[in-house]
Amino acid sequence: MPGIRFSRAVHESPFHGGMRRALIRVFITGIAVFLAIAMVPGLEADSLTAGVAAVLVLTFLNVILRPVLFLLTLPLIVFTLGLFLLVLNALLLEFTAFLVKGFTVSGFWSAVGGALVISLVTTVLNSWTVDRQVHLEVQEEQRRPPKIINPD
Repeated sequence: MPGIRFSRAVHESPFHGGMRRALIRVFITGIAVFLAIAMVPGLEADSLTAGVAAVLVLTFLNVILRPVLFLLTLPLIVFTLGLFLLVLNALLLEFTAFLVKGFTVSGFWSAVGGALVISLVTTVLNSWTVDRQVHLEVQEEQRRPPKIINPD
């Protein structure tokens, strides 16, 4: 009888994948943050090191704090049909600016614009780099031939 089992992609956690996946995630967030700094008025980094520090802090906050905030604000996210996620990302960007010297966000709407750019860029780049499709594998068990006990 054939059995169906899901491949590893379904059972992976966000922390699974090792150092390579983590570095790709930081690199993608870095591209998004620097693109947001270039495009959105009100987002500024005084130096390259401030920008890199903002990328690292924002990546850390997205991995650790964002899932907790997501669960706490889930009813509001559902009620606004997902638009509150943009506000949540803007608040994380404001918190990053609070933690990193040299990285400034001039106001809430600048944070919303930056969060929108960062969200769009990371979504596009993650869709190109990460293959998260569910693969079904059908395994057929090898059956032994029947044993003939009385050949008479």
